[in-house]
Amino acid sequence: MSEFLVHALTIVAIQGLVALALNFQAGSAGLMNFGHVAFVGVGAYAVGIAHQMQWHPALGWALGIAMAGGLGLGMALLGRNLGADYWGIATLAVAEIVRTVALNEDWLTGGAQGISGIAPLWGALDPGTRRWAFLLTAAIALAVVAGLCARAAAGRFGRALRLMREEPALATSLGYSLLSLKCRATAASAMVAGLAGCFLGHYVSFVGPDFMQASETFMAWTMVMLGGVGNVAGVVLGVVLVQAVHMGVPFVKDIAGVGSDAAGALRLGLVGCLLLACLLWRRDGLLPETPRRLP
Repeated sequence: MSEFLVHALTIVAIQGLVALALNFQAGSAGLMNFGHVAFVGVGAYAVGIAHQMQWHPALGWALGIAMAGGLGLGMALLGRNLGADYWGIATLAVAEIVRTVALNEDWLTGGAQGISGIAPLWGALDPGTRRWAFLLTAAIALAVVAGLCARAAAGRFGRALRLMREEPALATSLGYSLLSLKCRATAASAMVAGLAGCFLGHYVSFVGPDFMQASETFMAWTMVMLGGVGNVAGVVLGVVLVQAVHMGVPFVKDIAGVGSDAAGALRLGLVGCLLLACLLWRRDGLLPETPRRLP
């Protein structure tokens, strides 16, 4: 039972990083990114390639975070003249391009087979201690990122992002560069998602093109919308609820004696019902963003 709890909490920590990264971009800056999972995939592939090339793991992490940030910057520059809806579609297209490259460049990414056997984090420890050490590392990363996101949202940069989100014309008239704000927000979000990808690659010891399916981005959106767009604590709550459904369905499967296909459908159905109920009765999420008032 303890192994299951450690596994569940580790997944919550990793998915929490993914959701917080998306929330910083979509919640604070109002940027609709439907290709967010590409950043996670880049981070995971970086640690996989570093393992394949027998590089030091730290180089893989640095490469993954830097490449994810570069991809985010490229997305922001690509959409500098696009409206919000069209920019969202463009991000989805970019993510699909990245997935297609990963699928076809066998010499680098392993193609459809991906890269397996990635060395675990804290590999020198025994398996039991290693799981706890990995959980502690991921939890610390989540806490640090959540603190930084909350601090940034409360500071001048966060106020500028919210002004761009609500009144872009007013932000421009006050001297803010919308392109600069978009680039900084997207790159920062991408780097955090790349960090989550590094954790994920080491945790599952594998990375493949399926890591970058569009459904993974939409699941991250579900966590953010369910918890509360723009609220750090709300996003973490959304992650916990969605992962509770994911982890709880196998128990229902065993009790009810249903097959794996039915269990998968039940999982998606329950998550969909949660999101639908939230949209009907709590449109701003369970913990909505608190309006800031002047003192």
